[in-house]
Amino acid sequence: MKKLNEQEIQDRMPQIDGSWLVKGKFLHRELLFKDFVEAFSFMTAVALVAEKSGHHPNWKNAYNKVTIDLTTHDVDGISAKDFELAKIIDTLI
Repeated sequence: MKKLNEQEIQDRMPQIDGSWLVKGKFLHRELLFKDFVEAFSFMTAVALVAEKSGHHPNWKNAYNKVTIDLTTHDVDGISAKDFELAKIIDTLI
């Protein structure tokens, strides 16, 4: 797995939802849900996929808000794995 350079990242951005932003070495997205149960249910669905793929998000939850930061720690930046997980997350929303 290799770290993507700035141009490679920008080339891949159209493949994921427009709500994703690049913030330093992270793909970043904030989501609002109806309530805590809906937010936690979403996080559970993502957790199952993340565990199966062996690639886990950095995230936090406050009531109905979920903040996600994707990065590949092995390369200290954004890799293809982060875009793959972002695409899956987009389908789970």
